[in-house]
Amino acid sequence: MSRRAFYRLALLCTVVLAMATVGWAKTYPMTSTGAVPGAAGNVNVSKAKHGNIQIVVKVRHLSKPGMLTPPANTYVVWLQGEGAQPQSLGEMKVGDNLKGALRASTPLGNFTVFITAEIDSQTTTPSNQVVLRARVQE
Repeated sequence: MSRRAFYRLALLCTVVLAMATVGWAKTYPMTSTGAVPGAAGNVNVSKAKHGNIQIVVKVRHLSKPGMLTPPANTYVVWLQGEGAQPQSLGEMKVGDNLKGALRASTPLGNFTVFITAEIDSQTTTPSNQVVLRARVQE
């Protein structure tokens, strides 16, 4: 096989793998719970290395947590598998443009992602102040 043919084959394989990953990606809309009625968001999931699921949570129109009733200091994104306790994926910072994003990964295929308003970003249990929620089923 010539060097040129080898490079063409390598390029073709790369394109096919990239398209397979893009083809698997799914987007799940988040539902506002009423705490921040104008908030909207999506959970994008795709295959990651070692069989994990890559999660990207993107939100918009999410007011600063201090503007809520009762006021909070931050937002935390949670993942909850069926029959399991919620796990914090981390703090979601909201910019002045009222947008935020967070990336994480999980080995789970079916789970709920939800965002809560919290006093402390290091909390180990979610508050009752849920602002957005989405159910992911693969």
